[in-house]
Amino acid sequence: MSKLAVNISMIFTEVPLIERFALAKEHGFKHVEIQFPYELSIEDIQDQLKQHDLNICLINVPAGDLMQGGNGLAGIPGKENEFHQALKLAIEYATALQVPSINILAGKQPLDADLLPCLNTLASNLKLACHLFAEHQIQPVFEMINGTDMPRFLVQNIAQAQEILEAIQNPKLKMQFDCYHMAMMGENVLEALQENIENIGHIQFADCPNRHEPDTANITYAEIFNWLKQSHYTGFIAAEYRPLQSSTLSFAWKNKYFA
Repeated sequence: MSKLAVNISMIFTEVPLIERFALAKEHGFKHVEIQFPYELSIEDIQDQLKQHDLNICLINVPAGDLMQGGNGLAGIPGKENEFHQALKLAIEYATALQVPSINILAGKQPLDADLLPCLNTLASNLKLACHLFAEHQIQPVFEMINGTDMPRFLVQNIAQAQEILEAIQNPKLKMQFDCYHMAMMGENVLEALQENIENIGHIQFADCPNRHEPDTANITYAEIFNWLKQSHYTGFIAAEYRPLQSSTLSFAWKNKYFA
């Protein structure tokens, strides 16, 4: 049976990050994911987790300037040392906070770089991540992000993700499957899940195209959630959306599908 989580980097943004743990607990969640927890100290996060009886299921490796419009780290030739340092910081947080999975964002092909060196750099860095994470029993995952929201992202669709897995040849490495990003890329979300579930280590969801909560746009989540419940997938399913009105008013899907 899969486990439900809430992303407190995108939800509960009405309050500072340190205050979102309490809101996650208040709305009935036991697990949270945080894109980049590094603005908070490990000690402050530990206190929040203990106080509200929560677990963190996923964090991201620091991604350099990616979220500010830059190219990021993991697939950028010349930034290998910076990526290695980012891995160390992510491992420090994950081990102290008992986080089972870390997501690696590939980054964007620089305008002045050829694609093949970027993909080779990404492969090398993913192999390094797999090696270092294995020492701490941490699951490595990597995410496909649609090319509309993030042009030139190095891994945008299922086929490209499959090629990455084929190149790395490490059974520990899995896809992070975001239903929103896959729908934006024109994938049939349910079929893509069904065909790739063995290679998926973490699932996130939002509706498409506006990335709000389920049942506000075009993805048929009744079918997706029903299939996941009946499947042998035992990983996390995380709400990662921008609430249409407010976070508090956005959880009708939770009572409908996960009561």
